[in-house]
Amino acid sequence: MATTPVRDRPTSWWLSMLKQRRERMYDERLELGAPIEWASEAERLGAIAFFNAAYRAEESGLRQAHELADEIAAWDPELAECLRLYGDEEGWHRELLTEFLAWIGGDVKPMGRVTGTFYKLYARADRMETIVLTNLMFETIGSTTYRLALRTAKHPAMRQMLTILTRDESFHVPLNVHFLKLVLARTPRLARVRLMGIFHGLYCALVASAAASRRRTLAFDQIPLRVLASAYAEQLGRLFAQEPSLGLAPPRLLLRALGIRARDLGHGDDYGAASVAAAEAAVDRERVQVHAL
Repeated sequence: MATTPVRDRPTSWWLSMLKQRRERMYDERLELGAPIEWASEAERLGAIAFFNAAYRAEESGLRQAHELADEIAAWDPELAECLRLYGDEEGWHRELLTEFLAWIGGDVKPMGRVTGTFYKLYARADRMETIVLTNLMFETIGSTTYRLALRTAKHPAMRQMLTILTRDESFHVPLNVHFLKLVLARTPRLARVRLMGIFHGLYCALVASAAASRRRTLAFDQIPLRVLASAYAEQLGRLFAQEPSLGLAPPRLLLRALGIRARDLGHGDDYGAASVAAAEAAVDRERVQVHAL
């Protein structure tokens, strides 16, 4: 008998996988050995800014997941439990990032202007479909950034931290696709039309955010602006092009400006950082092999 594609898995499957992941989650520890020999103070400060941004993403994901769980529990208790367990994973990441930031000589700092604006707007969202869509896109951007940063990371502790984040996003991105599908199934047609405008605006804003991040983290992650912006556009485009049931088509003009052909995004079995098929492989943390983009 053929295996059911992961994108068609029911909520009960996602819940069982989340419970399986939780069993060993807190057994994993950061191996913070010899101090990092930074090439410059700018590199160290860039690393602090980079992992602060990661911390804020996990903090926001934790809060939104638990708030949504309380709201969804009335009509889908199983999905609500998935959201709680997902939020717990985000909370665990936050704990690891707090420890890691202290180890590299930093701490949790107030958000910068651009990042702060994103999260303030996100916090003000009150429609469930908007919240879930935004979180999915944030997760995809995070996954893409971590994979790119892995290309130049050399210190074992740095690679471990990035690998944990990248590996778990390989599960969180498709999990959020599942969340969005179920929420959209309950969303009126007029609200879905409104959501398309939000999607395009957020898509362009996230791609543009690559420029702001280069001022703070380029000395650390060594990702050129063109590379990061193109990766954001491509990975977001690939995700939504390969999930046509969501009804959210990537903005073609933006893709064309970055040299990305929209028709190429919907093909192929290897969906990269945003892969829905990667979810099954990411269930068992100890067996996941993470590769940089």
